[in-house]
Amino acid sequence: MPTYIVTCKSDASPEQVAAAKKHAQDQGGKIGHEYNLIKGFSVTFPNDAVTTLESHEHVQGVELDQEKWSHPPSTATVADDEISELTNKHQHPLSLADLVKHGRPPISEEALFSSANFTLSLLPIRLAHRIQALRNLPFIVVSNPNISKIYHNYLHSLSTLLPWKHRTIANLDAEIRFTQILADLVHTHQDTIPILAKGFLECRRYISPAEVTHFLDTHLRTRIGTRLIAEQHIALHYSSLPHFDPGASPTPCPEHPSYIGVIDTALSPSEVVDSCAGFVADICELKYGVRPHWVIDGEPETTFAFVPMHLEYIVTELLKNAFRATVENGRNREPVVITIAPEPPDAGPPRVTLDPPAGDKGAFRGDAIKPLDDNAPGVTIRIRDRGGGIAPEVLPNIWSYSFTTFSEEDEVPSGGGSSNKDALSVISAAGGGGSSIAGLGYGLPLSRAYAEYFGGGIAVQSLYGWGTDVYLRLKGVGKIDDTISV
Repeated sequence: MPTYIVTCKSDASPEQVAAAKKHAQDQGGKIGHEYNLIKGFSVTFPNDAVTTLESHEHVQGVELDQEKWSHPPSTATVADDEISELTNKHQHPLSLADLVKHGRPPISEEALFSSANFTLSLLPIRLAHRIQALRNLPFIVVSNPNISKIYHNYLHSLSTLLPWKHRTIANLDAEIRFTQILADLVHTHQDTIPILAKGFLECRRYISPAEVTHFLDTHLRTRIGTRLIAEQHIALHYSSLPHFDPGASPTPCPEHPSYIGVIDTALSPSEVVDSCAGFVADICELKYGVRPHWVIDGEPETTFAFVPMHLEYIVTELLKNAFRATVENGRNREPVVITIAPEPPDAGPPRVTLDPPAGDKGAFRGDAIKPLDDNAPGVTIRIRDRGGGIAPEVLPNIWSYSFTTFSEEDEVPSGGGSSNKDALSVISAAGGGGSSIAGLGYGLPLSRAYAEYFGGGIAVQSLYGWGTDVYLRLKGVGKIDDTISV
């Protein structure tokens, strides 16, 4: 039996909405869900019914709903009780210490199996929680083709991991097959963020901005961990003794003695800032014909243990805002000042002890690895610009994935040329690009998600008419020791 979504006119009174519902019932329809955010309802009719709903005086539109199901169908086979069982399990809070505990590359066969089984213990639970969160969205939202696609992707990924549920990975053939599944998982979910954003943008009549922000904040934080867990094992696979070939990895696998998988245990924030600033300055020069200047001060020689990809994303987004404000407010002669301030070493952060590398392979040489006893546990980076600050009416909204600037009549933007400035439209048009100079859109909330994931954070201090200070605090893994077997 076909189901329809009936939207009443925006000025319809509750009595007029009730009259439209009665009209549908009089024609043999069965009323389903009643929507709170719009004046409307769903109604199911027998296959042979002839209706005149569209011509009713209080009805604005009638849309054919997808086939009625409790949740979107998928070719993947995952039983509801399996998802329920996994969502009832505790979701392990990931730490950087978890990711480096298997030792310095090239890791041994035993350490590789340990990493694979650790990864297998985490991912199915995380995927099941995301599936359940998607199911908890309003039916009309999860029916959207874009959001439904993400739902199907999660179901597919979980279905590929469930056959391993009660297995222990204890031989190289199994570990190779498992690593291929992880590589497929990372590839499958590569465009999750822009696809989700496009779906929510198309469903903006049926879900509130607050609900979208809550869902995306939770989803993106979980996605950060899920992707990092998978990429870490893939990198360890290609930098292990049995499979040593870093250049063949489908995901990042730096062949450098300071790296453990995708984590750089001697990451230099000043080098990352300098590289990202050059990239953003190139964009500014292309767009505005002006190249902003920047200065790095504080303690630029600082190093700590962190994920370079995360820091690069955060710093790029923050510098986009600072450079754009500087240029657009005619302050090109005023450099953006980036201050590096390491936290002093103390007894607080846990000490992480690593086994020595299992052999001499490529750049992973035992004699090139030095203990990091003096490494600070974390660092704060302040980005100061003289770009005029953030307008008071804008400041309360800088952390929102808001799409309230759109009216019902606005077209959904199909590319980056839209004049609308809300976050969801920017994300949905991004497609993984990253060359946009648009500021104070989705960059801040996403950057905060990355910063907060391992216990850091972002704070903004704005002096309107003067400039903005952004404080980025990052917690590292703590001190890392390399032990030597005797």
